[in-house]
Amino acid sequence: MSSAKHEKSFVDFEKPYEQNVIGLKGIIYFGVGLLLLIVITFALMWALNGVLEENAQETKSSNNPMAFATDRERLPPEPRLQAAPGFSVDGPNGRVNLELMAPQAEYLELRKQWETAWREGTKDAKTGTVISLPIERAKEMVLQGNIKARTGPEAEHTANASRMVINDSSSGRMATIKRH
Repeated sequence: MSSAKHEKSFVDFEKPYEQNVIGLKGIIYFGVGLLLLIVITFALMWALNGVLEENAQETKSSNNPMAFATDRERLPPEPRLQAAPGFSVDGPNGRVNLELMAPQAEYLELRKQWETAWREGTKDAKTGTVISLPIERAKEMVLQGNIKARTGPEAEHTANASRMVINDSSSGRMATIKRH
């Protein structure tokens, strides 16, 4: 039985080792195909680079509507670093430059503006309409006006309902405790 011939294969059963058969023809085809693919890709990328360079030249010479016109437009949005150029605060008297000042300079300047608004109030620059008033002056204006308060059972019911508080025993569904 050992003398029987097997079908044609790469395996030689008479030898104690397996032969290493290399398909040199397939390797050469693969190498040539890979080389052609690299050359074609290089040519296409070179053509694409040329087209993009032409477009870049055309856009540089044309007026770009999205280009920033002034230095102020080129600055990054607020807040910026204190040492950065253009670090400032808009105030009622124009921009206050805070470059190379202490880090808290922005807060101090804004605090000064807020205190001025609390003391004197503010008006709209375009229309002259009063936007805010000092608290004491606002109280006086309210007390000078004719304030009408509701009376009767409906007002009493509203007042009582406003004193009710939601508690934990109702699982947040009902106001059951009355404030004094």
